[in-house]
Amino acid sequence: MNETKQIKQNVKTLNELSKYVDYSLMNNLNCDPDAKEDGIDYSPRQVFSGHYVTVKPTPIKEPEYIAHSETLFKELGFDDSLAKDDEFTKMFSGDISNVPDPMNKVGWATGYALSIYGNEYYHQCPFKTGNGYGDGRAVSILEAVLNGKRWEMQLKGGGQTPYCRGADGRAVLRSSVREFLAQEHMHSLGIPTSRSLSLFTSKKEKVRRPWFSEGLYSKDPDRMILEDVAISTRVAPSFIRVGQVELFARRARKNEYDTAKEELEKIVLHLIDREYSEVIDSSLSLEEKVLLLATQFRNRLTSLISNWIRVGYCQGNFNSDNCAAGGFTLDYGPFGFIDEFDPEYQPWTSGGGHFAFLNQTVAAEQNFNVFCNSLKVLLESNKEYLDKLEEIKDSFESVMKTQMEKMWASKLGLATYDEELYVDLEILLVQTSVDYTIFFRELSQIPESIEALKKSFYKDISSNTELENRWSQWFEKWKLSILSTSKSKDEISKKMKLVNPKYTLREWFLVPAYKQASVGKYSLIKELQEIMINPYLEQSKEIEEKFYSLKPTQFFNLAGVSHVSCSS
Repeated sequence: MNETKQIKQNVKTLNELSKYVDYSLMNNLNCDPDAKEDGIDYSPRQVFSGHYVTVKPTPIKEPEYIAHSETLFKELGFDDSLAKDDEFTKMFSGDISNVPDPMNKVGWATGYALSIYGNEYYHQCPFKTGNGYGDGRAVSILEAVLNGKRWEMQLKGGGQTPYCRGADGRAVLRSSVREFLAQEHMHSLGIPTSRSLSLFTSKKEKVRRPWFSEGLYSKDPDRMILEDVAISTRVAPSFIRVGQVELFARRARKNEYDTAKEELEKIVLHLIDREYSEVIDSSLSLEEKVLLLATQFRNRLTSLISNWIRVGYCQGNFNSDNCAAGGFTLDYGPFGFIDEFDPEYQPWTSGGGHFAFLNQTVAAEQNFNVFCNSLKVLLESNKEYLDKLEEIKDSFESVMKTQMEKMWASKLGLATYDEELYVDLEILLVQTSVDYTIFFRELSQIPESIEALKKSFYKDISSNTELENRWSQWFEKWKLSILSTSKSKDEISKKMKLVNPKYTLREWFLVPAYKQASVGKYSLIKELQEIMINPYLEQSKEIEEKFYSLKPTQFFNLAGVSHVSCSS
Protein backbone atom coordinates (compact mmCIF):
# COMPACT_ATOMS: atom_id res chain seq x y z
CA MET A 1 0.00 0.00 0.00
CA ASN A 2 1.94 3.02 -1.25
CA GLU A 3 1.20 6.08 0.83
CA THR A 4 1.12 9.50 -0.79
CA LYS A 5 3.78 11.72 0.72
CA GLN A 6 1.99 14.41 2.69
CA ILE A 7 3.15 17.95 3.29
CA LYS A 8 4.04 18.18 6.96
CA GLN A 9 0.85 19.36 8.58
CA ASN A 10 -0.09 21.15 11.79
CA VAL A 11 -3.52 19.75 12.64
CA LYS A 12 -5.44 21.92 15.11
CA THR A 13 -9.02 20.70 14.58
CA LEU A 14 -10.93 17.56 13.64
CA ASN A 15 -11.95 19.26 10.40
CA GLU A 16 -8.28 19.52 9.48
CA LEU A 17 -7.66 15.92 10.57
CA SER A 18 -10.55 14.70 8.41
CA LYS A 19 -8.58 15.62 5.27
CA TYR A 20 -6.19 12.74 5.90
CA VAL A 21 -8.58 9.86 6.58
CA ASP A 22 -8.29 6.68 4.52
CA TYR A 23 -10.10 3.58 5.84
CA SER A 24 -8.14 0.88 4.03
CA LEU A 25 -9.33 -1.98 6.24
CA MET A 26 -13.02 -1.16 5.90
CA ASN A 27 -12.66 -0.37 2.20
CA ASN A 28 -10.61 -3.40 1.17
CA LEU A 29 -11.68 -6.22 3.51
CA ASN A 30 -14.99 -7.96 4.07
CA CYS A 31 -17.52 -6.76 6.61
CA ASP A 32 -19.43 -9.35 8.63
CA PRO A 33 -22.66 -9.84 6.62
CA ASP A 34 -24.65 -9.78 9.87
CA ALA A 35 -23.13 -6.49 11.03
CA LYS A 36 -25.43 -3.56 11.67
CA GLU A 37 -24.94 -0.47 9.57
CA ASP A 38 -25.49 1.87 12.52
CA GLY A 39 -22.93 -0.01 14.65
CA ILE A 40 -25.35 -0.63 17.52
CA ASP A 41 -24.19 -4.20 18.00
CA TYR A 42 -23.35 -4.76 21.64
CA SER A 43 -24.68 -8.20 22.56
CA PRO A 44 -22.34 -11.22 22.48
CA ARG A 45 -22.92 -13.23 19.32
CA GLN A 46 -21.12 -15.54 16.95
CA VAL A 47 -19.42 -13.85 14.01
CA PHE A 48 -19.16 -16.51 11.32
CA SER A 49 -17.34 -14.66 8.53
CA GLY A 50 -15.96 -11.29 7.47
CA HIS A 51 -12.85 -9.50 8.63
CA TYR A 52 -14.53 -6.91 10.83
CA VAL A 53 -17.77 -5.86 12.47
CA THR A 54 -19.01 -2.29 12.40
CA VAL A 55 -19.40 -1.01 15.97
CA LYS A 56 -20.27 2.37 17.35
CA PRO A 57 -18.19 2.99 20.47
CA THR A 58 -19.95 3.84 23.72
CA PRO A 59 -18.72 7.20 25.04
CA ILE A 60 -17.74 7.57 28.67
CA LYS A 61 -19.71 10.11 30.71
CA GLU A 62 -18.31 13.63 31.13
CA PRO A 63 -14.79 12.80 29.94
CA GLU A 64 -11.89 14.36 31.80
CA TYR A 65 -8.47 14.87 30.19
CA ILE A 66 -5.50 13.23 31.89
CA ALA A 67 -2.65 13.13 29.38
CA HIS A 68 -1.54 12.94 25.77
CA SER A 69 1.71 12.03 24.07
CA GLU A 70 3.50 15.17 22.94
CA THR A 71 6.01 12.92 21.14
CA LEU A 72 3.36 11.17 19.05
CA PHE A 73 1.41 14.39 18.46
CA LYS A 74 4.53 15.90 16.92
CA GLU A 75 5.14 12.81 14.79
CA LEU A 76 1.55 12.85 13.52
CA GLY A 77 1.60 16.59 12.86
CA PHE A 78 -0.95 17.37 15.60
CA ASP A 79 -0.79 20.69 17.40
CA ASP A 80 -0.65 20.20 21.18
CA SER A 81 -3.74 22.39 21.55
CA LEU A 82 -5.75 19.63 19.85
CA ALA A 83 -5.45 17.40 22.94
CA LYS A 84 -7.89 19.53 24.93
CA ASP A 85 -10.11 20.55 22.03
CA ASP A 86 -13.77 19.74 22.80
CA GLU A 87 -14.37 17.84 19.56
CA PHE A 88 -11.14 15.86 19.95
CA THR A 89 -12.12 15.03 23.53
CA LYS A 90 -15.50 13.75 22.40
CA MET A 91 -14.06 11.61 19.62
CA PHE A 92 -11.30 10.03 21.67
CA SER A 93 -13.52 9.39 24.66
CA GLY A 94 -15.91 7.40 22.48
CA ASP A 95 -18.37 9.84 20.89
CA ILE A 96 -17.92 9.74 17.10
CA SER A 97 -21.56 10.47 16.24
CA ASN A 98 -20.80 14.01 15.05
CA VAL A 99 -17.32 13.77 13.60
CA PRO A 100 -16.83 15.76 10.39
CA ASP A 101 -17.12 14.10 6.99
CA PRO A 102 -15.51 12.06 5.53
CA MET A 103 -14.80 10.50 8.93
CA ASN A 104 -16.91 7.43 9.66
CA LYS A 105 -19.65 7.65 12.28
CA VAL A 106 -19.02 4.00 13.20
CA GLY A 107 -15.88 2.18 14.16
CA TRP A 108 -14.87 -1.45 13.75
CA ALA A 109 -13.84 -4.45 15.82
CA THR A 110 -12.11 -7.57 14.59
CA GLY A 111 -12.25 -11.27 15.40
CA TYR A 112 -9.34 -13.61 15.97
CA ALA A 113 -8.53 -17.11 17.13
CA LEU A 114 -6.84 -18.03 20.39
CA SER A 115 -3.81 -20.27 20.78
CA ILE A 116 -2.07 -20.44 24.13
CA TYR A 117 1.55 -21.52 23.82
CA GLY A 118 0.76 -23.02 20.44
CA ASN A 119 -2.32 -24.97 21.55
CA GLU A 120 -5.64 -24.14 19.86
CA TYR A 121 -8.44 -23.09 22.22
CA TYR A 122 -12.18 -23.02 21.71
CA HIS A 123 -13.75 -23.62 25.12
CA GLN A 124 -13.23 -20.07 26.45
CA CYS A 125 -15.47 -18.86 23.64
CA PRO A 126 -19.03 -18.68 25.06
CA PHE A 127 -20.26 -20.61 22.03
CA LYS A 128 -17.42 -23.22 22.22
CA THR A 129 -16.78 -22.63 18.50
CA GLY A 130 -14.14 -19.90 18.49
CA ASN A 131 -16.54 -17.56 16.67
CA GLY A 132 -16.84 -15.37 19.76
CA TYR A 133 -13.18 -14.43 20.16
CA GLY A 134 -12.11 -10.92 19.21
CA ASP A 135 -11.95 -7.28 20.24
CA GLY A 136 -14.18 -7.31 23.29
CA ARG A 137 -13.51 -3.70 24.31
CA ALA A 138 -11.20 -2.35 21.62
CA VAL A 139 -12.86 -0.30 18.88
CA SER A 140 -10.90 1.26 16.03
CA ILE A 141 -12.31 4.63 15.02
CA LEU A 142 -9.87 6.13 12.55
CA GLU A 143 -7.38 5.26 9.86
CA ALA A 144 -5.39 8.11 8.37
CA VAL A 145 -2.24 8.83 6.41
CA LEU A 146 -0.31 11.44 8.37
CA ASN A 147 3.08 12.79 7.32
CA GLY A 148 3.31 10.00 4.75
CA LYS A 149 2.63 7.15 7.17
CA ARG A 150 -0.56 5.16 7.74
CA TRP A 151 -1.89 4.98 11.30
CA GLU A 152 -4.86 3.24 12.89
CA MET A 153 -6.36 4.67 16.08
CA GLN A 154 -8.13 2.38 18.50
CA LEU A 155 -10.06 3.07 21.69
CA LYS A 156 -9.21 0.70 24.54
CA GLY A 157 -12.28 0.54 26.76
CA GLY A 158 -14.61 1.91 24.08
CA GLY A 159 -17.60 -0.20 25.12
CA GLN A 160 -19.15 -3.51 24.16
CA THR A 161 -18.75 -5.26 20.83
CA PRO A 162 -20.19 -8.57 19.58
CA TYR A 163 -16.97 -10.16 20.90
CA CYS A 164 -17.40 -8.89 24.47
CA ARG A 165 -18.43 -12.32 25.83
CA GLY A 166 -20.83 -10.72 28.30
CA ALA A 167 -18.35 -8.21 29.78
CA ASP A 168 -18.98 -4.45 30.04
CA GLY A 169 -16.50 -3.38 27.37
CA ARG A 170 -14.80 -0.92 29.67
CA ALA A 171 -11.22 -0.42 30.82
CA VAL A 172 -10.54 0.98 34.26
CA LEU A 173 -8.36 3.95 35.10
CA ARG A 174 -5.73 1.74 36.74
CA SER A 175 -5.02 -0.38 33.66
CA SER A 176 -5.37 2.59 31.30
CA VAL A 177 -2.69 4.57 33.14
CA ARG A 178 -0.42 1.52 33.00
CA GLU A 179 -0.90 1.04 29.25
CA PHE A 180 -0.60 4.74 28.40
CA LEU A 181 2.72 5.10 30.23
CA ALA A 182 4.07 1.71 29.13
CA GLN A 183 3.60 2.52 25.44
CA GLU A 184 5.29 5.89 25.88
CA HIS A 185 8.16 4.25 27.73
CA MET A 186 8.62 1.32 25.36
CA HIS A 187 8.81 3.62 22.35
CA SER A 188 11.45 5.73 24.10
CA LEU A 189 13.43 2.58 24.88
CA GLY A 190 13.65 2.11 21.10
CA ILE A 191 11.46 -1.00 21.03
CA PRO A 192 8.66 -1.40 18.44
CA THR A 193 5.28 -0.88 20.11
CA SER A 194 1.76 0.39 19.72
CA ARG A 195 1.74 4.05 20.72
CA SER A 196 -0.19 6.18 23.19
CA LEU A 197 -2.21 9.09 21.83
CA SER A 198 -4.48 10.25 24.66
CA LEU A 199 -5.98 9.27 27.99
CA PHE A 200 -9.40 10.32 29.30
CA THR A 201 -11.31 9.23 32.38
CA SER A 202 -14.79 9.70 33.81
CA LYS A 203 -15.67 10.46 37.41
CA LYS A 204 -19.32 9.82 36.58
CA GLU A 205 -19.03 6.20 35.49
CA LYS A 206 -17.63 3.27 37.45
CA VAL A 207 -17.41 -0.47 36.90
CA ARG A 208 -16.82 -3.35 39.28
CA ARG A 209 -13.61 -5.38 39.08
CA PRO A 210 -11.90 -8.08 41.17
CA TRP A 211 -8.85 -6.72 42.98
CA PHE A 212 -6.65 -7.18 46.03
CA SER A 213 -7.14 -5.81 49.52
CA GLU A 214 -4.43 -3.48 50.79
CA GLY A 215 -1.41 -5.41 52.06
CA LEU A 216 -2.53 -8.74 50.58
CA TYR A 217 0.09 -11.27 49.49
CA SER A 218 -2.34 -13.67 47.81
CA LYS A 219 -2.09 -14.59 44.13
CA ASP A 220 -5.85 -14.20 43.72
CA PRO A 221 -8.06 -11.11 44.23
CA ASP A 222 -10.15 -11.32 47.39
CA ARG A 223 -12.82 -8.68 46.71
CA MET A 224 -14.73 -6.68 44.11
CA ILE A 225 -14.07 -2.93 43.92
CA LEU A 226 -15.65 -0.03 42.04
CA GLU A 227 -13.20 1.76 39.75
CA ASP A 228 -13.37 4.79 37.48
CA VAL A 229 -13.54 3.95 33.78
CA ALA A 230 -11.10 5.37 31.26
CA ILE A 231 -10.38 5.29 27.54
CA SER A 232 -6.85 5.28 26.21
CA THR A 233 -6.25 5.59 22.50
CA ARG A 234 -3.53 3.40 21.11
CA VAL A 235 -2.06 3.94 17.67
CA ALA A 236 -0.23 1.59 15.30
CA PRO A 237 0.27 1.00 11.55
CA SER A 238 -2.30 -1.78 12.02
CA PHE A 239 -3.69 -3.95 14.79
CA ILE A 240 -3.56 -7.23 12.88
CA ARG A 241 -2.66 -10.06 15.23
CA VAL A 242 -1.30 -13.54 14.62
CA GLY A 243 -4.66 -14.72 15.94
CA GLN A 244 -6.48 -12.94 13.10
CA VAL A 245 -4.53 -14.76 10.42
CA GLU A 246 -5.00 -17.93 12.44
CA LEU A 247 -8.79 -17.47 12.59
CA PHE A 248 -9.18 -17.44 8.81
CA ALA A 249 -6.71 -20.30 8.38
CA ARG A 250 -8.77 -22.46 10.74
CA ARG A 251 -11.92 -21.61 8.80
CA ALA A 252 -10.26 -22.36 5.48
CA ARG A 253 -8.90 -25.71 6.68
CA LYS A 254 -12.38 -26.74 7.76
CA ASN A 255 -14.07 -25.28 4.66
CA GLU A 256 -16.53 -23.53 6.96
CA TYR A 257 -17.85 -21.42 4.06
CA ASP A 258 -17.15 -20.96 0.37
CA THR A 259 -14.99 -17.85 0.68
CA ALA A 260 -12.98 -18.89 3.74
CA LYS A 261 -9.70 -19.35 1.88
CA GLU A 262 -10.29 -16.15 -0.07
CA GLU A 263 -10.73 -14.26 3.21
CA LEU A 264 -7.48 -15.76 4.52
CA GLU A 265 -5.66 -14.60 1.40
CA LYS A 266 -7.19 -11.14 1.74
CA ILE A 267 -6.11 -10.67 5.37
CA VAL A 268 -2.58 -11.87 4.58
CA LEU A 269 -2.23 -9.49 1.61
CA HIS A 270 -3.70 -6.68 3.70
CA LEU A 271 -1.15 -7.41 6.44
CA ILE A 272 1.64 -7.18 3.87
CA ASP A 273 0.27 -3.87 2.54
CA ARG A 274 -0.06 -2.38 6.00
CA GLU A 275 3.11 -3.66 7.67
CA TYR A 276 5.57 -4.99 5.09
CA SER A 277 5.04 -3.06 1.84
CA GLU A 278 8.52 -1.52 2.03
CA VAL A 279 10.21 -4.93 1.99
CA ILE A 280 7.79 -7.10 -0.03
CA ASP A 281 7.35 -6.16 -3.68
CA SER A 282 3.70 -5.99 -4.74
CA SER A 283 4.52 -7.54 -8.13
CA LEU A 284 5.59 -10.88 -6.62
CA SER A 285 3.38 -13.97 -6.70
CA LEU A 286 1.26 -14.82 -3.67
CA GLU A 287 3.55 -17.72 -2.81
CA GLU A 288 6.66 -15.54 -2.93
CA LYS A 289 4.97 -12.91 -0.79
CA VAL A 290 3.99 -15.51 1.82
CA LEU A 291 7.56 -16.77 2.16
CA LEU A 292 8.95 -13.25 2.46
CA LEU A 293 6.28 -12.41 5.01
CA ALA A 294 7.25 -15.38 7.17
CA THR A 295 10.93 -14.44 6.94
CA GLN A 296 10.37 -10.78 7.74
CA PHE A 297 8.04 -11.54 10.65
CA ARG A 298 10.57 -14.02 12.05
CA ASN A 299 13.27 -11.35 11.91
CA ARG A 300 11.07 -8.73 13.58
CA LEU A 301 9.77 -11.07 16.26
CA THR A 302 13.17 -12.40 17.29
CA SER A 303 14.52 -8.85 17.44
CA LEU A 304 11.53 -7.74 19.51
CA ILE A 305 11.89 -10.50 22.10
CA SER A 306 15.62 -9.97 22.53
CA ASN A 307 14.92 -6.30 23.12
CA TRP A 308 12.19 -7.08 25.65
CA ILE A 309 14.72 -9.10 27.61
CA ARG A 310 17.38 -6.44 27.15
CA VAL A 311 15.30 -3.90 29.09
CA GLY A 312 13.75 -6.36 31.56
CA TYR A 313 10.24 -6.43 30.10
CA CYS A 314 7.94 -9.42 30.50
CA GLN A 315 4.72 -9.57 28.45
CA GLY A 316 3.01 -11.88 30.95
CA ASN A 317 0.30 -13.06 28.56
CA PHE A 318 1.79 -13.77 25.15
CA ASN A 319 -0.86 -15.78 23.32
CA SER A 320 -1.34 -15.67 19.56
CA ASP A 321 -4.11 -13.09 20.00
CA ASN A 322 -1.68 -10.81 21.90
CA CYS A 323 1.05 -11.10 19.27
CA ALA A 324 1.04 -8.33 16.65
CA ALA A 325 1.67 -9.69 13.16
CA GLY A 326 3.64 -6.51 12.47
CA GLY A 327 6.24 -7.59 15.02
CA PHE A 328 5.72 -4.93 17.68
CA THR A 329 4.61 -4.90 21.32
CA LEU A 330 0.84 -5.01 21.72
CA ASP A 331 -1.65 -5.37 24.59
CA TYR A 332 -0.15 -4.10 27.82
CA GLY A 333 -2.29 -6.17 30.17
CA PRO A 334 -0.42 -8.14 32.84
CA PHE A 335 3.03 -6.87 31.81
CA GLY A 336 5.88 -6.09 34.16
CA PHE A 337 9.40 -4.69 34.21
CA ILE A 338 11.65 -6.95 36.27
CA ASP A 339 13.17 -5.73 39.53
CA GLU A 340 15.19 -8.59 41.00
CA PHE A 341 16.66 -10.72 38.23
CA ASP A 342 14.77 -13.99 37.98
CA PRO A 343 14.63 -16.11 34.79
CA GLU A 344 11.21 -17.36 35.95
CA TYR A 345 9.76 -13.91 36.67
CA GLN A 346 6.10 -13.72 35.66
CA PRO A 347 3.89 -10.74 36.58
CA TRP A 348 0.62 -12.49 35.73
CA THR A 349 -0.65 -14.95 38.33
CA SER A 350 -2.45 -17.02 35.69
CA GLY A 351 0.39 -17.01 33.17
CA GLY A 352 2.39 -20.02 34.21
CA GLY A 353 6.06 -20.61 33.50
CA HIS A 354 5.60 -20.68 29.74
CA PHE A 355 5.34 -16.86 29.69
CA ALA A 356 8.16 -16.30 32.20
CA PHE A 357 10.87 -13.70 31.58
CA LEU A 358 13.55 -15.84 29.92
CA ASN A 359 11.01 -18.22 28.40
CA GLN A 360 9.61 -15.47 26.19
CA THR A 361 11.89 -16.68 23.40
CA VAL A 362 10.08 -20.04 23.39
CA ALA A 363 6.63 -18.45 23.75
CA ALA A 364 7.42 -16.31 20.70
CA GLU A 365 8.45 -19.41 18.77
CA GLN A 366 5.11 -21.01 19.58
CA ASN A 367 3.30 -17.96 18.18
CA PHE A 368 5.53 -18.01 15.10
CA ASN A 369 4.69 -21.68 14.55
CA VAL A 370 0.98 -20.81 14.70
CA PHE A 371 1.57 -18.06 12.14
CA CYS A 372 3.48 -20.32 9.73
CA ASN A 373 0.94 -23.12 10.08
CA SER A 374 -1.75 -20.60 9.16
CA LEU A 375 0.16 -19.52 6.05
CA LYS A 376 0.51 -23.14 4.93
CA VAL A 377 -3.12 -23.12 3.87
CA LEU A 378 -2.22 -20.70 1.08
CA LEU A 379 0.60 -22.95 -0.16
CA GLU A 380 -1.00 -26.36 0.16
CA SER A 381 -0.96 -27.04 -3.59
CA ASN A 382 2.77 -26.38 -3.94
CA LYS A 383 5.14 -28.73 -2.09
CA GLU A 384 8.23 -26.69 -2.97
CA TYR A 385 6.87 -23.59 -1.26
CA LEU A 386 5.53 -25.62 1.66
CA ASP A 387 9.00 -27.08 2.25
CA LYS A 388 10.54 -23.61 2.12
CA LEU A 389 8.00 -22.32 4.65
CA GLU A 390 8.81 -25.26 6.93
CA GLU A 391 12.49 -24.35 6.71
CA ILE A 392 11.71 -20.78 7.72
CA LYS A 393 9.60 -22.02 10.63
CA ASP A 394 12.34 -24.40 11.78
CA SER A 395 14.94 -21.62 11.61
CA PHE A 396 13.27 -19.56 14.34
CA GLU A 397 15.20 -21.13 17.20
CA SER A 398 18.62 -20.51 15.65
CA VAL A 399 17.75 -16.93 14.61
CA MET A 400 16.40 -16.27 18.11
CA LYS A 401 19.60 -17.66 19.65
CA THR A 402 21.72 -15.37 17.47
CA GLN A 403 19.64 -12.34 18.43
CA MET A 404 19.93 -13.18 22.13
CA GLU A 405 23.67 -13.62 21.92
CA LYS A 406 24.05 -10.25 20.18
CA MET A 407 21.85 -8.68 22.84
CA TRP A 408 23.82 -10.12 25.79
CA ALA A 409 27.08 -9.10 24.15
CA SER A 410 25.80 -5.53 23.76
CA LYS A 411 24.57 -5.37 27.36
CA LEU A 412 27.98 -6.52 28.55
CA GLY A 413 29.91 -4.22 26.20
CA LEU A 414 31.55 -7.18 24.45
CA ALA A 415 32.59 -7.25 20.80
CA THR A 416 31.34 -10.85 20.57
CA TYR A 417 29.24 -13.08 22.78
CA ASP A 418 31.12 -15.01 25.47
CA GLU A 419 28.91 -17.88 26.63
CA GLU A 420 31.01 -18.80 29.67
CA LEU A 421 31.09 -15.22 30.87
CA TYR A 422 27.33 -14.84 30.43
CA VAL A 423 26.42 -18.15 32.10
CA ASP A 424 28.66 -17.42 35.08
CA LEU A 425 27.04 -14.01 35.42
CA GLU A 426 23.49 -15.39 35.27
CA ILE A 427 24.30 -17.80 38.11
CA LEU A 428 25.77 -14.96 40.20
CA LEU A 429 22.77 -12.69 39.52
CA VAL A 430 20.35 -15.34 40.75
CA GLN A 431 22.39 -16.39 43.77
CA THR A 432 23.04 -12.82 44.91
CA SER A 433 19.58 -11.37 44.29
CA VAL A 434 20.43 -8.45 42.03
CA ASP A 435 18.40 -5.60 40.57
CA TYR A 436 18.52 -6.18 36.81
CA THR A 437 18.28 -2.55 35.65
CA ILE A 438 20.60 -1.03 38.24
CA PHE A 439 23.25 -3.74 37.83
CA PHE A 440 23.66 -3.31 34.09
CA ARG A 441 23.54 0.48 34.31
CA GLU A 442 26.24 0.51 37.00
CA LEU A 443 28.26 -1.98 34.97
CA SER A 444 28.01 0.47 32.05
CA GLN A 445 30.07 2.92 34.10
CA ILE A 446 32.92 0.36 33.93
CA PRO A 447 33.78 0.78 37.61
CA GLU A 448 37.11 0.00 39.18
CA SER A 449 35.79 -2.87 41.31
CA ILE A 450 32.63 -4.75 42.27
CA GLU A 451 32.02 -2.30 45.13
CA ALA A 452 30.11 0.01 42.79
CA LEU A 453 27.97 -2.90 41.58
CA LYS A 454 26.83 -3.68 45.12
CA LYS A 455 24.42 -0.78 44.77
CA SER A 456 22.29 -3.23 42.79
CA PHE A 457 22.48 -6.10 45.31
CA TYR A 458 19.43 -6.92 47.40
CA LYS A 459 21.59 -9.15 49.62
CA ASP A 460 24.65 -8.15 51.62
CA ILE A 461 27.45 -10.49 50.50
CA SER A 462 30.18 -9.02 52.72
CA SER A 463 30.06 -12.05 55.05
CA ASN A 464 30.04 -14.54 52.16
CA THR A 465 33.69 -14.69 51.16
CA GLU A 466 33.20 -17.41 48.58
CA LEU A 467 30.47 -15.48 46.73
CA GLU A 468 32.41 -12.23 46.91
CA ASN A 469 35.48 -13.92 45.45
CA ARG A 470 33.45 -15.37 42.58
CA TRP A 471 32.08 -11.90 41.84
CA SER A 472 35.59 -10.42 41.85
CA GLN A 473 36.87 -13.14 39.55
CA TRP A 474 33.98 -12.67 37.13
CA PHE A 475 34.41 -8.90 37.18
CA GLU A 476 38.13 -9.05 36.42
CA LYS A 477 37.55 -11.49 33.57
CA TRP A 478 34.80 -9.25 32.14
CA LYS A 479 36.90 -6.11 32.43
CA LEU A 480 39.84 -7.78 30.72
CA SER A 481 37.55 -8.81 27.85
CA ILE A 482 36.10 -5.37 27.17
CA LEU A 483 39.32 -3.41 27.59
CA SER A 484 41.28 -5.72 25.29
CA THR A 485 39.69 -4.08 22.24
CA SER A 486 40.90 -0.97 20.42
CA LYS A 487 38.04 1.11 21.84
CA SER A 488 38.58 3.39 24.80
CA LYS A 489 36.89 2.87 28.14
CA ASP A 490 34.76 5.99 27.56
CA GLU A 491 33.62 4.75 24.14
CA ILE A 492 32.57 1.37 25.55
CA SER A 493 30.78 2.98 28.49
CA LYS A 494 28.88 5.38 26.26
CA LYS A 495 27.75 2.54 24.00
CA MET A 496 26.66 0.39 26.94
CA LYS A 497 24.56 3.23 28.35
CA LEU A 498 22.62 3.34 25.09
CA VAL A 499 21.74 -0.33 25.60
CA ASN A 500 21.19 -0.43 29.37
CA PRO A 501 18.49 2.04 30.46
CA LYS A 502 18.79 3.90 33.73
CA TYR A 503 15.02 4.06 34.27
CA THR A 504 12.36 1.44 33.68
CA LEU A 505 8.65 1.58 34.42
CA ARG A 506 8.45 -0.56 37.53
CA GLU A 507 5.07 -1.47 38.95
CA TRP A 508 5.78 0.18 42.30
CA PHE A 509 6.12 3.48 40.42
CA LEU A 510 2.80 2.92 38.66
CA VAL A 511 0.71 2.06 41.73
CA PRO A 512 0.91 5.51 43.41
CA ALA A 513 0.38 7.17 40.00
CA TYR A 514 -2.94 5.44 39.34
CA LYS A 515 -3.99 5.69 42.98
CA GLN A 516 -3.51 9.46 42.89
CA ALA A 517 -5.32 9.59 39.55
CA SER A 518 -8.34 7.91 41.14
CA VAL A 519 -8.81 11.04 43.30
CA GLY A 520 -8.21 13.44 40.41
CA LYS A 521 -4.50 14.08 40.93
CA TYR A 522 -2.54 13.53 37.71
CA SER A 523 0.83 15.15 38.48
CA LEU A 524 2.62 11.86 39.13
CA ILE A 525 1.43 10.49 35.78
CA LYS A 526 2.93 13.55 34.10
CA GLU A 527 6.15 13.18 36.09
CA LEU A 528 6.50 9.51 35.18
CA GLN A 529 5.75 10.32 31.55
CA GLU A 530 8.57 12.88 31.44
CA ILE A 531 11.06 10.55 33.12
CA MET A 532 10.16 7.43 31.18
CA ILE A 533 10.44 9.07 27.75
CA ASN A 534 14.11 9.71 28.58
CA PRO A 535 15.09 6.30 29.98
CA TYR A 536 18.76 6.35 28.96
CA LEU A 537 19.59 9.86 30.16
CA GLU A 538 21.11 10.95 33.42
CA GLN A 539 18.53 13.11 35.17
CA SER A 540 18.46 15.26 38.30
CA LYS A 541 19.72 14.00 41.64
CA GLU A 542 16.17 14.25 42.99
CA ILE A 543 14.80 12.03 40.21
CA GLU A 544 17.66 9.57 40.63
CA GLU A 545 17.01 9.20 44.35
CA LYS A 546 13.31 8.65 43.71
CA PHE A 547 13.33 6.40 40.64
CA TYR A 548 16.77 4.75 40.55
CA SER A 549 16.70 2.65 43.67
CA LEU A 550 16.15 -0.89 44.86
CA LYS A 551 12.62 -2.16 45.23
CA PRO A 552 11.53 -1.65 48.87
CA THR A 553 11.35 -4.88 50.85
CA GLN A 554 7.66 -4.46 51.68
CA PHE A 555 6.73 -4.59 47.99
CA PHE A 556 8.17 -8.05 47.35
CA ASN A 557 5.35 -10.57 46.74
CA LEU A 558 2.78 -7.85 47.44
CA ALA A 559 -0.39 -8.37 45.43
CA GLY A 560 -1.02 -5.65 42.85
CA VAL A 561 2.64 -4.62 42.94
CA SER A 562 4.73 -7.74 42.41
CA HIS A 563 1.99 -9.55 40.53
CA VAL A 564 -1.41 -8.87 38.99
CA SER A 565 -4.29 -11.17 38.20
CA CYS A 566 -5.87 -9.46 35.21
CA SER A 567 -5.60 -6.49 32.88
CA SER A 568 -9.00 -4.93 33.69
